[in-house]
Amino acid sequence: MEPDDQGAITPVNFKGKIELKEVDCYYPTRPRQIILNNLSLKTDAGEAVALVGQSGFGKSTIIRLVERFYDPSKGSIEIDGMNIKLYNPRALRSHIAWKLKVIEAKTLANAHEFISSMQDGYETSCGERGVQFSGGQKQRIALARAILKNPTILLLDEATSALDTNSENLVQDALEKTMIARTCQIVAHRLQWLIMVGS
Repeated sequence: MEPDDQGAITPVNFKGKIELKEVDCYYPTRPRQIILNNLSLKTDAGEAVALVGQSGFGKSTIIRLVERFYDPSKGSIEIDGMNIKLYNPRALRSHIAWKLKVIEAKTLANAHEFISSMQDGYETSCGERGVQFSGGQKQRIALARAILKNPTILLLDEATSALDTNSENLVQDALEKTMIARTCQIVAHRLQWLIMVGS
């Protein structure tokens, strides 16, 4: 459920510090099933934090809470020391990319080479649901869109899921460049992300 869009504050910029304080959260469609219980988590401005674990443990829920697609049932979520409920949700999300000049962004995302090799280059039709592109190519295009947004906060939810090894390496290389000087929260099933973040 979308929270009320009448938040009093429209943020102009963020440093990017994120803090969850003693947060409880239930699935909106299953109000009796708790998914997060008294969770506290701090991500300092410019820091990358990986959330790794099996499906159903609430990793993606944390991302959705930070974006304020729904609110915790207890506790609070703050960005730069202010409860995000005080922000206008649409204005809040304008500083967050969930997934430069166009060619610079595509190059950083390792997408420029394959786009340029197509007959129509940047004028290529994507087709319905991006049918013209592979999974890895779609991931890199999505990443380039995030770079174009130039966000303070970058939330990555299974950014390399279902990719072959070559595509995964290209996307991870692009992400390493993109994550520099940004606050990042990363959801992943495998510990390989922790190695990448720490490298």
